[in-house]
Amino acid sequence: MFDIGFLELLILGIVGLLVLGPERLPKAARTVGLWVGKIKRTVSSMQREINSQLEAEELRQKLKEQQTKLDESLNKAKRDVESIAEPTSSSTPRKGSEERTEVPAHEPDSETPSASKRLDDALAEARTTDNVPSPSDDDKDAASR
Repeated sequence: MFDIGFLELLILGIVGLLVLGPERLPKAARTVGLWVGKIKRTVSSMQREINSQLEAEELRQKLKEQQTKLDESLNKAKRDVESIAEPTSSSTPRKGSEERTEVPAHEPDSETPSASKRLDDALAEARTTDNVPSPSDDDKDAASR
């Protein structure tokens, strides 16, 4: 803060003794010491606050960078999945994607039941063969208790 050596302190002490006198010099020195202590604490508090704000800002910037990288990789993965899922009828690949082999899209037969229909049929069959109560039976049992 200030570059005050021993010689400067000695000169200040002698001038203070001559101006204030031996009775008031200790009280004045104590008051000056209290004020210097308050100033140091205030400056230290401000420095801690500024440092914490700077660290918080650095963390925000790092978080933003990571979020940007994550968004970019997510968008890239989304484009890759979309390019695989789309039936590619043209021979030119999309910009930024690798050339892939064409996979024929699966068209369900009209004779083949859908997955949800097959699951419902399997559950209904399991209930009838294993004597598993249906959801409506569970509701009746819960209501009677």
